[in-house]
Amino acid sequence: MATKVLMPQLGESVTEGTISKWLVNVGDTVKKYDSLAEVTTDKVNAEVPSTVSGRVTEIVVPEGETVAVGTLILYIEESGAEGATAAPASTTGTTAPQVPATEQPKAATPAVSIQQAPVVDGPKQRYSPAVVMLSQQHGIDLSRIVGTGAGGRITRKDVQAIIDAGGQKPAETVKETVVQAPVAPVEQTTVVSTPAPATPATTPAVSVDIPVASGDQVVPVTSIRRTIANRMVQSKHEAPHAWTMVEVDVTNLVNFRNQAKGEFAKKEGLNLTFLPFFIKAVVEALKEYPMINSTWAHDKIIVKKDINISIAVATEDALYVPVIKHADQKSILGIAKAVDDLAARTRAGKLTMDDMTGGTFTVNNTGSFGSVLSQPIINAPQAAILSVESIVKRPVVINDMIAVRSMVNLCMSLDHRVLDGLICGRFLQSVKQKLENVGPDTKLY
Repeated sequence: MATKVLMPQLGESVTEGTISKWLVNVGDTVKKYDSLAEVTTDKVNAEVPSTVSGRVTEIVVPEGETVAVGTLILYIEESGAEGATAAPASTTGTTAPQVPATEQPKAATPAVSIQQAPVVDGPKQRYSPAVVMLSQQHGIDLSRIVGTGAGGRITRKDVQAIIDAGGQKPAETVKETVVQAPVAPVEQTTVVSTPAPATPATTPAVSVDIPVASGDQVVPVTSIRRTIANRMVQSKHEAPHAWTMVEVDVTNLVNFRNQAKGEFAKKEGLNLTFLPFFIKAVVEALKEYPMINSTWAHDKIIVKKDINISIAVATEDALYVPVIKHADQKSILGIAKAVDDLAARTRAGKLTMDDMTGGTFTVNNTGSFGSVLSQPIINAPQAAILSVESIVKRPVVINDMIAVRSMVNLCMSLDHRVLDGLICGRFLQSVKQKLENVGPDTKLY
């Protein structure tokens, strides 16, 4: 018996996923719960497990293609089933591309179903990065291609076939070919006329609005990058951002950390960085000023009971914001372990949906790459975000005398619908005081 494997919903608000890598090939034997593919969504990377034991008979969705939740991606012939049972699945996949080139009567039904798929999607048709890049390199108009992939999607093979055939023919010739293929002339007319409006929708994005000059590199937008862009625009559009900053003398913190890090690493097996100290100070200040730990909800403000700290972790091509749950219940050691664990799993692509949800306030460690001043965008729907800048030695005046001290800037962006300068100023002063009071009596455990 052939079992259909569908694109799973990897989160409440996740509507689609991209097959970033297949971990199996056709003919491979898999066991229940074995990983079949790596999937990238707009929130997290995850592996799709097998729901049955058996043999992979067909891979429906190629690597790099984005499909909606619930889309068929794979066929597995269950163990113990007769070989003939899985035959229809593999036959369907092999005959579809051959239909236009062989017998005309048999081509009638498949031709109609394949051509109708783009009509359903219309302007919402989505293309994989590989398809977009290949089409742009060879000047192929994707709106004029009839896809042979799942649900009528255009695959890389479809584009390559046109390139191998010498490129696209003029629009009039394509229309005649499409009209002659199906049996029912009424449906043929509908198929030809409907895709036409898609041409002006896709062309201006690359050719008109932003010309691509010779030598330019076109980088397809991934689902993660698109989500980051949409959320940043939404945050700046909806939340009136205000910004404030304080400078903190962390000389005592630097000295304490330098003295403790050797024994800490030997005992705990991880590096003691400055970030856990900053997060701990923020958490304690949030207890004093709970309004900072809130969110705007249109007709009300919700002050969160839990203090869950989001931390920004950058990879080579994206930015993730995993969450330290119940940070107010953790020691500096507990926070250090949580930061180390989340950062490692982010870069390994092992975050879960639970790791990415529930944040109430964000701490961004921009100082890790040398920044001394920044204006962060609020991680909506949170009310504020704090950037910890680089610790640098500067001359400062203490008791009318100049001294060299380790200084750091704390930059805070706030949602002015929820917060005002007074409460945020007091909050930052509380964080500042806690950091400047770090010393030999500070508890790590």
